[in-house]
Amino acid sequence: MTETTVGIGGAAESTDMVLNIGPQHPSTHGVLRLRLVLDGEVVRHAEPVIGYMHRGAEKLFEARDYRQIVMLANRHDWLSAFSNELGVVMAVERMLGMEVPERAVWTRTLLAELNRVLNHLMFLGSYPLELGGITPVFHAFREREELQAVMEEVSGGRMHYMFNRVGGLKEDLPAGWLERTRAAIADVRSRMDVYDRLVLGNEIFRGRTRGVGVLSPEAVHSFGVTGPIARASGVDFDLRRDEPYLAYGELQDTLKVVTREEGDCLARFECLLEQTHNSLELADVCLDRIDELPPGPINQRLPKVLKAPEGHTYAWTENPLGVNGYYLVSKGEKTPYRLKLRSASYNNIQALTVLLPGTLVADMVAILGSLFFVVGDIDK
Repeated sequence: MTETTVGIGGAAESTDMVLNIGPQHPSTHGVLRLRLVLDGEVVRHAEPVIGYMHRGAEKLFEARDYRQIVMLANRHDWLSAFSNELGVVMAVERMLGMEVPERAVWTRTLLAELNRVLNHLMFLGSYPLELGGITPVFHAFREREELQAVMEEVSGGRMHYMFNRVGGLKEDLPAGWLERTRAAIADVRSRMDVYDRLVLGNEIFRGRTRGVGVLSPEAVHSFGVTGPIARASGVDFDLRRDEPYLAYGELQDTLKVVTREEGDCLARFECLLEQTHNSLELADVCLDRIDELPPGPINQRLPKVLKAPEGHTYAWTENPLGVNGYYLVSKGEKTPYRLKLRSASYNNIQALTVLLPGTLVADMVAILGSLFFVVGDIDK
């Protein structure tokens, strides 16, 4: 016989409680489960349980040719579809030793920065919502719609743009699109101060986020955390500046790598907001440069069956949520032998194991929301 002792009454107060948060989405963009061990109101242990949205994208890459994998790659982080496509086609172009036309380089840079703004606006609106402030999300979606309209006009898609191609872009920009995009950016920028006044100026928001969920630089390095979350902890790293790709090498005067030292929820929000301002400035510079370019091709002519030479390469990009890496192995066929995806959110979410212990349950949602991850990006 086995003897089981059950704590009842006052004895129960001395036992730890295991609480499952999920699998639904409490302040996350997707389906996540958190297994928490609580001592009263204090979190003692936190374990993120992932995989509820896993679709085996890396295995599917092996059964699709180099044109088809672009469609698979833009879906794991549905807020950053253009940037996801970009990393894959850059890896294939590197394998082929292919030079992309200058017009495509600058247009890709422009669209990548607009995609970054769209991603950040979602979090700038939804994070205050998770803390009880409903108004900012309406502002965020108004600004998103203005930029979504120009992205949809150029690509035909609202979320999954499918505009990148190996060797450039699908087609040239529509007539008058540059002027409409410039007007949209000006409109959005003219209203961005609402977040400074409405959110950062709100004493309740500051009270819920200042000093909460402090992530140390050591933890950032240990878990491979990147993007605005790492920079909010004082880790000054941005691929656009440190290993420039596309046209970022010529944008160093405009590009500003935003950092903070505090590493708390407030610092992460401030980094995201300031980075959004900078992306709008970068987009304006790209528009000016595209205006000055002479007419020319926006893609390379490709053979009917595209085969990458045998070998391997690694391409990485500074995606809105952090560093995305693509390790491509080719055996000389029309499909990749292996395409390993290093997604930003997968590393970032691991920091919860050190962020949540010692904090109150009431602060859990504030910390969780401030990590700015997409669960599809974790699960792939």
